[in-house]
Amino acid sequence: MKKLQRNLKEIAQYADVRFLNASSTVRTSAGFVRTLFQRQRSGTQLTDIFNYLRISPQIDSAGQPTRSQFSAIQSAGFQRVINLAPHHAENAIHDEQQLVESLGMDYVHIPVDFGRPSEADFQQFCAAMQENPERRVFVHCAANMRVSAFLYRYRVQILGEAEETARPDLEKIWKPFGTWQRFIGD
Repeated sequence: MKKLQRNLKEIAQYADVRFLNASSTVRTSAGFVRTLFQRQRSGTQLTDIFNYLRISPQIDSAGQPTRSQFSAIQSAGFQRVINLAPHHAENAIHDEQQLVESLGMDYVHIPVDFGRPSEADFQQFCAAMQENPERRVFVHCAANMRVSAFLYRYRVQILGEAEETARPDLEKIWKPFGTWQRFIGD
């Protein structure tokens, strides 16, 4: 019963009427809900991963990959996977760490509460990103909403990229509101 309540709460967060603030946000929210009913999304290419987005030659981001899509991530030369979704997220792969490590990649899990992203989460994320900056990093969460906000802030505040350069990538995924708007500094 508790798991069902958690799952319904997470779905409700993605179905919040405030998501109507941008077409990309509505698309992402609807797409996330669709992934809950399509556990085995087709396609094993990086571009088949839900809300896949290349940020730079070193960093790609997406929503939750399937088991077979992790093989595509490894084949593309990624050496580290950072997961910002909690393990109890509805579309999570419960043995993801073991799967990623069995493919020879490092795995970092920073479970960010969608309703309360914290400075501690961001600092942990920055440390994971900077640990080996020459390595290719694939960053994901359930729908690429947490990740897009974290990467936007990282790019602007840590890497010193212009807001005008980083903002379009964020808004391809969604337009943050409420807690997330404050998190990114808007």
